[in-house]
Amino acid sequence: MFLLSLVAFIALLTIVLYYPLALPVGSVVILVGLFCLTYLSGWMWLFLIPAAAVVAVLNVPQLRRRFLTDPAYHFLQKAMPPMSVTEREAMEAGTTWWEKDLFSGRPDWKKFVDIELPQLSEKEQSFLDNEVEELCGLIDEWQIFKDQDLTPEAWDYLKKKGFFGLIIPEEFGGRDFSPYAQSRIMSKIASRSVTAAVTAMVPNSLGPGELLMKYGTEEQKQRWLPGLADGSEIPCFGLTGPEAGSDAGSIPDTGIVCKGQFDGQEVVGIRLNFSKRWITLAPVATVVGLAFKLSDPEGLLGDENTRDYGITCALLPADHPGIEIGQRHNPGSPFMNGPIKGKDVFVPVDWIIGGPAMAGKGWRMLIECLGAGRGVSLPALSTASGEMSYLTVGAYSRIRRQFNMEVGKFEGVQEATAEVAANGYTLEAFRQLVTRGLDTGAPSVMTAMAKYHATEMMRTSVNYAMDVVSGRAIQLGPRNFTAFAYRALPVAITVEGANILTRSLMIFGQGAMRCHPYLFDEVQTLQADDKDAAMTEFDQLFMRHLGHVFSNITRLKLFSFTCAKFSATPVNADDFSRVWYQRINHMSAAFAVAADVALGVLGGDLKRRELLSARLGDVHSQLFIACSILKFHGAHPRTAEEDAHAEFALKTAFYKAQTALLAFYANFPSRFIGWAFKFASFPFGRPYKGPSDDEIRQLGGMIMESSSVRQMLSGYVYLNHNPEDAVGRVETTYQMLLELGDVWSTFSRAQAKGELDGDTLEERLDDAVVKGVIQQADVEPLKAYDARRYDCLLTDNFDKL
Repeated sequence: MFLLSLVAFIALLTIVLYYPLALPVGSVVILVGLFCLTYLSGWMWLFLIPAAAVVAVLNVPQLRRRFLTDPAYHFLQKAMPPMSVTEREAMEAGTTWWEKDLFSGRPDWKKFVDIELPQLSEKEQSFLDNEVEELCGLIDEWQIFKDQDLTPEAWDYLKKKGFFGLIIPEEFGGRDFSPYAQSRIMSKIASRSVTAAVTAMVPNSLGPGELLMKYGTEEQKQRWLPGLADGSEIPCFGLTGPEAGSDAGSIPDTGIVCKGQFDGQEVVGIRLNFSKRWITLAPVATVVGLAFKLSDPEGLLGDENTRDYGITCALLPADHPGIEIGQRHNPGSPFMNGPIKGKDVFVPVDWIIGGPAMAGKGWRMLIECLGAGRGVSLPALSTASGEMSYLTVGAYSRIRRQFNMEVGKFEGVQEATAEVAANGYTLEAFRQLVTRGLDTGAPSVMTAMAKYHATEMMRTSVNYAMDVVSGRAIQLGPRNFTAFAYRALPVAITVEGANILTRSLMIFGQGAMRCHPYLFDEVQTLQADDKDAAMTEFDQLFMRHLGHVFSNITRLKLFSFTCAKFSATPVNADDFSRVWYQRINHMSAAFAVAADVALGVLGGDLKRRELLSARLGDVHSQLFIACSILKFHGAHPRTAEEDAHAEFALKTAFYKAQTALLAFYANFPSRFIGWAFKFASFPFGRPYKGPSDDEIRQLGGMIMESSSVRQMLSGYVYLNHNPEDAVGRVETTYQMLLELGDVWSTFSRAQAKGELDGDTLEERLDDAVVKGVIQQADVEPLKAYDARRYDCLLTDNFDKL
């Protein structure tokens, strides 16, 4: 009876905590249950008395505040570092989406089922099939490299066809395309030319157009948006400089409110001094967006109590007196990039984006608008590189032979090509879920995930592509189909926030505040001026927070010991996806508990523990990536090829998430706490294994085949079929090989074994016909293929460099 009563009590406690009941309801259930067990067993009063005391403290506000929440409030107030204005604005900026569910430890699968992947409208599809296709036909990346610029025809086409106004509303002459359409357009251009893609990206990401649409006055919109839409105005945005890169809040550029002369009249304006660097499109810009720190020493803006307004954004014509512009940097890829300088540049105060009322609001504006660059432009570039790596490396590894075998059949090569294949699939899935999330607003945490992980997958795939293609990949020239993506890698991983800082500071740093259900509101109360009201609010928040923590710990223990096999999944989950959704339930609970443990133990010191916060960000990100793979996989008819790609990608995501969480606990300052929660998360060791050797061989072989996945990814890029083009040469040779079927491999094997006589290819082909290895009808196709195969392997050489 003793053991039965104890088990019954644990089960009762588990049920109350698993389903987070309201505190009074849960308290009554526990007390009634204990009373009944005491009556039946005769000894449970040992639990009933202390439980009643705890329930009394928790449910009587005066007792709760005296013994629990007030001490917690004062302790946290001393432990938590003050939040600066810029930090507060960064935390408040943007929105949240599905990443918040994953952070909670309790994903709402009903909500996930209702998420539909984005689709192109008729206008967007037409633009992709016509204008984008025609633009790609005008572009030659080798010629761009030699000229260090796009051709005049390409520039003219970009302007006239509205490529710089994709985000601008139709009423101003723009295209007003969705985030998904913008991503697909940029991705297709990038599959042809990184330089052209970057040129088109900037006006449609962080730039004057987006800032004007969201914050501009009606007069500013009418003045600038039509010109930005039709290409008669070329924008750039001056944010970074020698002293401020990823830390844009530290910009030293200044603007002082004063009176001065403008158009022959004395007006209230701003005297600007600035020195910006690394500004894309600056050398050709006609309009400059500018971020600077604004001060108003004389109170001319009308607020006598404010002197330092903080970061402010303004819009200036590039030919305004005092602006120095026109030089170029050399970022490796030959897109337009250069410095902007200005000394004692006087502009009217009305040139602040949004007018004087938006003085000092620039930091929040920038944080929200950076989402387009992080969530659309750079992931689009990365997705294009990942998909082109899949297509070209898969084809080349089948065409290229070494030691009488296709190089793609060597297991060492397959270890690389399998990851290229999985990354190509993952990047497309990731892009689609992220752009769907951007339809709901500007989720800053999700876009930081997208920027970091997409560009890192691009880095991995392109580096592997260089490794597989080898010497053919490093010799620059019109035949090279890999090197220009490789040269673009430094750009992708450094712009819109360097990857190291995005991972170590932003993903979890912002995620903890933006995605945690209670933390940000609790921090607000800790810094409130009205302490009595703040402590009352904190009391309610803290109690809900404690319930959230204990509920997640209970769920984690249950999921860890049962492999989450009985946890809820989406109603439309099939036999492939169900187990992965259950694993997300487990890892989401483990992540939520780890986050609360870190925040509770380390408090404000977690900001400085970048290695720990980066690992938590990795877990959060990999869970989001896993959701994107499942959503994408579920949107298509099931095929064995797609199952193989999705399973490899999912195993990779879970293995990375598990590795990050284990490293977090292994390096937690309190080793006992780290060990305890590691055991709670993984009591039977590591449950998630990376792809096996068999799966590596399978996907490494599949990337060389004309699978359903290859055909699907081909539809997202510009795949050239011109045999004189860098990519077209590989693709057309590969298609010839596919048409031959097994004939080429049969002939090659016989030739390698010395079974065929003859000194020339023609003689060996004739002998193969005589010996029945091939048919007479195969001779000419094999000769044609062999010539194309050899040509495909050649690299360029020049009389002069």
